[in-house]
Amino acid sequence: MTPSSAAEPGAGADGTDEAARRLRAAFAEAAHGVSPGPLPLAAVRREGRARQRRRATALATGAALVATVLPLLVVRALTDPVSAPVATPPRPSSPPASQEPSPGTPPAAPPTVVSPGERVDAGKGWTLWLTEDGKHTSDTDGEEDFSPITTANLDTSAPGVTHQSVTGAQGGFHSGLFYGTRSAARLELTDGRGTKVPGTLVELPGRPGWGGWYAPTPPAADGDRTGFAVTLYDTKGVPVATLQATS
Repeated sequence: MTPSSAAEPGAGADGTDEAARRLRAAFAEAAHGVSPGPLPLAAVRREGRARQRRRATALATGAALVATVLPLLVVRALTDPVSAPVATPPRPSSPPASQEPSPGTPPAAPPTVVSPGERVDAGKGWTLWLTEDGKHTSDTDGEEDFSPITTANLDTSAPGVTHQSVTGAQGGFHSGLFYGTRSAARLELTDGRGTKVPGTLVELPGRPGWGGWYAPTPPAADGDRTGFAVTLYDTKGVPVATLQATS
């Protein structure tokens, strides 16, 4: 190698740098000559609206699917015999204890109030009425009978009853007085077989503490002449006076 052909130290590097500077200068000059175009705003807006429509369509489709599936689930839950709970009917509560009298026992009631001398149809052609001094009866023939309340034979300071009766082929008619109580509510006749016949109580106004009673009875069975016991009850159903049967 001759001295004239040898390269000087650092000459290659300086040439490369110079070429790079020239290239950058050429690019910069070319760039300054380019005018940027307008922004595509209309296209951007169209794309945005298209995306919104696609999103709204997707949401509407999802809502429609939910609205369709939910009724199906509800119907299945109502008709599925396995999963549907069985309704248990309420247990009937026990009825309250009856406060009414037992069967066959007439309800207690105050005596019927009648005016002095007022005639009461007692049945079987008999008539009964009260006056201030006692009980009066009249039979089918018009024959009268009188039972005074003011007599030495009656202790009106304590509850009691009297009994008169007339019997025949058509049955009997029973009547009497009750006295010594203002709470009389029921009277009952009982024959020797235990058959009970209710009586009717009557009294004068003002609850004087006494009154009359009557009870028609059917004909005796098979000629039975057994007498009747008479029992007087108060408003609580408690016997307050009893007159034993007489043959």
